[in-house]
Amino acid sequence: MEHRRAQRFTLHLPLSVVRSGAGQPVLAGQTNDISTMGVLFTTDQEPALSGAIEYVIALRPGEKQPLQLRCLGKVVRLEQPADGQTQGPRAYRVAATLERYEFVRA
Repeated sequence: MEHRRAQRFTLHLPLSVVRSGAGQPVLAGQTNDISTMGVLFTTDQEPALSGAIEYVIALRPGEKQPLQLRCLGKVVRLEQPADGQTQGPRAYRVAATLERYEFVRA
């Protein structure tokens, strides 16, 4: 039995990693799961991430009034694709904490 501090919710939503204090995305990905403690996401680009991270999750993509969740946290795990992976895009998995957040209407 798995003993986690927070329940995880499987949600596949667009995610962008942005530079701290800027709105420019530096990495695009998709969430795999989200909890009150953090997020696990995948990206097909090799991330150059360490330490602090700022990311934006699109909660209502494609809506007339999009809603975003802007988060600050830390990268706690980075998993690279296995060598020899030949099918589909090479998916990097990144686990990050969720320390501060705000809802933003785009």
